[in-house]
Formats: sequence, C-alpha cells, structure tokens
Amino acid sequence: MLSRRAGRLRWAGMDLAAHCINDVLCSGADPLFLLDYVAAARIELDQVAELVEGAADVCRRAGCMLVGGETAELPGIYQEDELDFAGTCVGIVARDRLIDGRRCAPGDAVVGFPSSGLHTNGFSLVRTLIGDDDIDADLLLAPHRLYVDAVRALRSRADVKALAHVTGGGIVGNLSRVLPDGLDARIDWDAWQRPPVFAWLSAHGVDEEELRRVFNVGIGMCAVVADPPPDAIVIGELA
Repeated sequence: MLSRRAGRLRWAGMDLAAHCINDVLCSGADPLFLLDYVAAARIELDQVAELVEGAADVCRRAGCMLVGGETAELPGIYQEDELDFAGTCVGIVARDRLIDGRRCAPGDAVVGFPSSGLHTNGFSLVRTLIGDDDIDADLLLAPHRLYVDAVRALRSRADVKALAHVTGGGIVGNLSRVLPDGLDARIDWDAWQRPPVFAWLSAHGVDEEELRRVFNVGIGMCAVVADPPPDAIVIGELA
C-alpha cells in the first residue's frame, strides 16, 4: 500500500522475491524458481508490470528463475485500488548440506548480516504512524536485501549450523525457531549500527522492546557458527 502511494511498486516486487529467496536459503538450499500471484478488484497492467519487473530483477541476481504465476481480477473480493501480491520459491539442497540447527551448541557465535532497513515486516504499524503524511520512500521502503552471496561466502569459510531470516518476530523470535530445545541466543544489541529508519520509529513513539519484537533493528539474517571469520559481525552467542 505504501509502495503504491510512493510510486515504488517495483521495490515491492523486489521485496517479495528477496523475502522468499532468503527463506529458502535458511535450509541450505539453492533457490531454483519463483512463482508469483497478483490479485485485485481491477487489474492495472502497468502496476502488475512494475511488481513483476522488480521480482524478476532480484531473481536474476539470485540465479533463480521466475517461471510463471497467476493474475486474478476479483471485484467484490478485494478493496478498490488495492493489490494482493504473493509468491513462493522452491530450492534444492543435498541431504549432507542441509542446515537445520540440530548441531548448534552452547558457545556458538551468532553472526549478523546487516539489513537495508525495515525489509518486509512491521508495515501495519508504519502505516498507522504515517497516516496521510508524505512518505519518505528511501527511508521507509528500501528494498529487502538479498543474502544469497553473503550466505554462500560465509559457508565457504565457516561451518554454518543454523540460519535465521529475520522477519516477523525480530532477531530473537526467528533464532528461537531454528535452535534446539534448551538453547537460547544472547544478543549484544550494541554490536552493530542500525539504519536511520529505526531512529525514525523511536522518534515516533515505538519503544525499544517493541522495536526488537517487531522489526529486524538492522540485522536481516543470522547465522550460527562455531568459529566466525575475523571480519564477521558477531552479534551474540548461544547459551
């Protein structure tokens, strides 16, 4: 909704593809292909083209094929002037390369990959804060970062035991889903520099607890490793 108001639907298409592909990476898989679905009360072809072009751009960078999709015009089901854009990504991983978190152990390091901003979560709250005001697109809508190259580079230099894509639920919420029972991640919240958008949220009344619970606060992907490379951003450890 905000991307359409700001004239940045292409960025929303990039968000969708990057979010889906990053999710696939968390199992250790290589992304193979993406399918998308666009629905509205009335299909505007120029808007659909922007969304698909954005998704296709990210797919090309990830080496992932955009093989097709579905477009549905459903008056009476969708609100006027709104769009529903969804996608699914399929990847493949050899059994001996599977990443599932089972080998995580106390003392392992949590490595963080910086986010570009809000990525694709918390926008119901952001819309409430903005209301009818103008949208600073560069601040609020920066496209979701793609982590294919960063994850592959880390895997070539370290034994990656778990990966967590930081989406709804924040850093702790997403790490907890991939860790074995009895292990928790202790995060050093001062270990990295946050993008300016999180100061904007604080200035608009979002407290620190809610920032950590809802948003990525500057870390879009986490990896658990025993021995992090010297240049890695270590944001915590397991206990």
